[in-house]
Amino acid sequence: MSFARDGFPRWSRPQEPWAAFPKVTLHDHLDGSLRPETLIELAAAAGVALPYDDPDTLAGWFKGRVTEPVVGHWDEKFGLTTAVMQTEESISRAACEWVLEAAADGVLYGETRWAPEKHVLGGLPLRVAVEAVADGLARGEREVAAAGGRIRARQLLCGMRSSKLSYEIARLTVATYGEWGGSVAGFDLAGPEDGFPVSEHLRATDLLRAEGVPCTIHTGEHEGEHSVYETVHLAHALRLGHGIRVIEDVALDGRPLRAATAVRDVAAARAAGRGELTLGRTARWVVDRRIPLEVCVTSNSKGNLVDGVPNHPVDLLRELGFTLTINPDNRGMSLVSISSEFRVIQEQFGWGAAEFLAAELAAVEATFQSAGERDALRAAVIAAAEGVVPA
Repeated sequence: MSFARDGFPRWSRPQEPWAAFPKVTLHDHLDGSLRPETLIELAAAAGVALPYDDPDTLAGWFKGRVTEPVVGHWDEKFGLTTAVMQTEESISRAACEWVLEAAADGVLYGETRWAPEKHVLGGLPLRVAVEAVADGLARGEREVAAAGGRIRARQLLCGMRSSKLSYEIARLTVATYGEWGGSVAGFDLAGPEDGFPVSEHLRATDLLRAEGVPCTIHTGEHEGEHSVYETVHLAHALRLGHGIRVIEDVALDGRPLRAATAVRDVAAARAAGRGELTLGRTARWVVDRRIPLEVCVTSNSKGNLVDGVPNHPVDLLRELGFTLTINPDNRGMSLVSISSEFRVIQEQFGWGAAEFLAAELAAVEATFQSAGERDALRAAVIAAAEGVVPA
């Protein structure tokens, strides 16, 4: 299909074995997924200075393979991508290309998230920026359909933990929810947890709850069990963005696990004939109510949470009964697709079609869609998965 680059997803190996497997993407940042060629072109038009004008080198710098120039904080890299997305045209183009890349990755339904407050530096009204994303997503859907594919793409509006505008973005989400063919699917609270607790944004989450607008919240990434507790009990989030540090509310032989060492510690205990795992009250709540975790294995394995994929607790979380979905987080920043995530998880943890289908069906149930839409998507995922055998 014409929307696929060289017949396989971008940021993947040629002939990615899981490329044809049907997927749902829930944790997928728009500003973290720009094509490097597009970023260079838009930067030139907007007068934004980039560290490199070669797409491969620029992509390597975002990933961290190219170490110079050094940045003080990872958010500085997002500052470059948002800087070139300050007009209706540039925002719409980025959204359209996100759809094309997701479709090439086998995505049948996707929710891309972005923070409107970061895209109005040139005076663009918030609502106009949201409509520009809606326009780009719809154009992408039409291009995929014209090439013989299918995808439904929607957007989540992000409030930022470090900003005072979360209530305003929640109001914007409520105001635009259901418009432009249902483009706006819900709300996300993003940004660093440490120093910016959910409790400072309850005015926003209370509004969403009162208005019946679904929300997910970044949690269990930079902080542990207490942050997850606030997310589910105070903010009543329907999904946990990342969420993997909920593993720190699990005890190994009576002692709490640490996300960074959980896999090694459990393996060592079991090798010694021990290894009893006990869920704490927050972890049990998340498991029993099937609150989905938006797991991003590669993104979390670059040293910010765990050191390398072998130490990621995704398979341990599966064993403990958590509801898992598999997501790319930032395609262009981590140079990943969901197809490549599947391959990495298969190679490291031995997952196969049954485990991936379970994750995708969990993602279907976690989508911010109507019951009827979820029923139709579930049937489409099951039908598309039949007979798909990885190469």
